[in-house]
Amino acid sequence: MNIYFACSITGGRQYESIYQSITKSLLDAGHIVPTAHLAGKNVINLEEIVDPRDVYTRDINWIKACDALIAEVSTPSHGVGYEVAFALSISKPVLCCYKSGEKVSKMITGNTHEELKVVSYLDENHVVRIIEDFLHDL
Repeated sequence: MNIYFACSITGGRQYESIYQSITKSLLDAGHIVPTAHLAGKNVINLEEIVDPRDVYTRDINWIKACDALIAEVSTPSHGVGYEVAFALSISKPVLCCYKSGEKVSKMITGNTHEELKVVSYLDENHVVRIIEDFLHDL
């Protein structure tokens, strides 16, 4: 499957190891993840050199082409929220996962869109299992 992975870049990187576990597990399972670079340690440097309009166009096209969007939403991010809403507006299945105990926007947790699943996880192994189950059910 073609999976768009969304995570916080400028809003904070405290879950970077989780991002890396998620993208590694997706790639190891044979999925296409055009945004896998977002999990990398130097993503801020990579993204700083790209024009904002180019980022927007690139990412919108990637979302349109994906089979599903998976977002790690433990850290608030305007961009991730926008990507989730856009994917839902074009009827893409979306999984939003967050570290248990973190406060997540009620615009995410209160959303009843039929294509949205919101789940908390305990650790890296748990989030990988949640994602595997989500993709299996598609």
